[in-house]
Amino acid sequence: MSNQTEKKRETLASSLGFLLVSAGCAVGLGNVWRFPYIVGRNGGALFVLLYIVFLLVFGLPMMTVEFAVGRAAQRSLATAYPLLTPRPGIYRAIAPLQVAGNWLLMMFYTTVAGWMLAYPVAILSGWFDFAQPEAFFGQFLASPSAQLFWMGVVCLVGFGVCALGLEKGVESVTKKMMAALFLILVGLGIYVCFLPGAGAGVAYYLKPSLAVLQERSIFKVVLDALGQSFFTLSLGIGSMAIFGSYTSRRWTLGGESAKIIGIDTLVALLSGLIIFPACFAFGTKPDAGPSLIFITLPKVFAQMGKVGPWIGAIFFIFLGLAALTTVITVFENIVAMTMERRQCTRHRAIRRNAPLLFLLSVPCALGFGVLSFIKPLGEGSGILDLEDFLVSNLALPLGSLAILIFCVSRRYWGWTNFLKEANAGNGLKLPEGMRWYMAYLLPAVMLFVFAASLLDKFGWLDPLLAWGRKLLGA
Repeated sequence: MSNQTEKKRETLASSLGFLLVSAGCAVGLGNVWRFPYIVGRNGGALFVLLYIVFLLVFGLPMMTVEFAVGRAAQRSLATAYPLLTPRPGIYRAIAPLQVAGNWLLMMFYTTVAGWMLAYPVAILSGWFDFAQPEAFFGQFLASPSAQLFWMGVVCLVGFGVCALGLEKGVESVTKKMMAALFLILVGLGIYVCFLPGAGAGVAYYLKPSLAVLQERSIFKVVLDALGQSFFTLSLGIGSMAIFGSYTSRRWTLGGESAKIIGIDTLVALLSGLIIFPACFAFGTKPDAGPSLIFITLPKVFAQMGKVGPWIGAIFFIFLGLAALTTVITVFENIVAMTMERRQCTRHRAIRRNAPLLFLLSVPCALGFGVLSFIKPLGEGSGILDLEDFLVSNLALPLGSLAILIFCVSRRYWGWTNFLKEANAGNGLKLPEGMRWYMAYLLPAVMLFVFAASLLDKFGWLDPLLAWGRKLLGA
């Protein structure tokens, strides 16, 4: 690439911008509709403790390696590998697959994000029916026009922000969104925790309990904590590497990764302090996924009286902010990859990508209505489930493993080069002695979690565990 093009490369304006933009990418809807449920299912604070330990032991080094590749190459994953080693080998084929992971993620995430934008409008306009949230949600999903419209709004907002530029668009807007997100989280958390009966929800959520081990094996609890610690940070498809390429060497990447993980975990914990106290205050059992957000919680809001619709609208605005920060940051990665590979301007990259991404998102948007007959993973599944499976169970874990091997293997970039880049600047530094851990133990744990999650996804894990216990005479 020419020196002239090199000088034009954009950078983030501040370290705070880097932290909040990266955290905005990591903070997603899974923090709201999966994390609180999985905490309650696995013994409350017992799970939280395990989760935090695993985040530090596994998530922290994994985020650091992805940032290091981006910052060292000053490129996205689409073009970074050949710049860091003269023998990229198989990574020439891996890079396009990681690029594809961003597209797959957005092909269903734009639809789900559209739901979050639609609900505040529906609630405040009187369109939403609190008496029958299940029927409303079903009708909303089955409406092709509604699904395509709100998915299109998400694409328009996401690419619109990217069109403003890295600093004035992505960084500035994401910082404001994250600030608003935290204000809403804290405000709703304070309100909900003072509702009569909310204390039981707080206790259920955060009080340590070993009673869960009578119903769930310690193996399943540990596996859930391991899986959540790996999958919550959106690593493996370059969404973090691109922001590593935009930041300076003032601070070490281990220290910055720890701060981002802290923000991501705080959002997840605060979300639970809204959901569980609210559900317990009104005698509703919390569940997970879309049913929690679009059916269970609206029933809770309906019982809050006149303030209920306002609380519901504010809660969905929070969800919309969480979804849009992820959309904007992943869109930025897609745009940056195109700019690098096609040697084109930002606006031209957006003109290339925006129509195509909208078209590729159409199957998921219509997957609950006219395309609901497509059941790729069996009865009860849809197009969204397939795309989510490809990203969450394949692209993220395998992509993360590929980046890790690239950083620790002498055949590629190598440990010495990685450690020098990761420890450049002030802050937390990774010790030289971590090489054995990151080269051998961490990949083994990642493969274990990958295999176990696949077995669990298809219902094979429990029979396998039962067979193991029988074999051991337990």
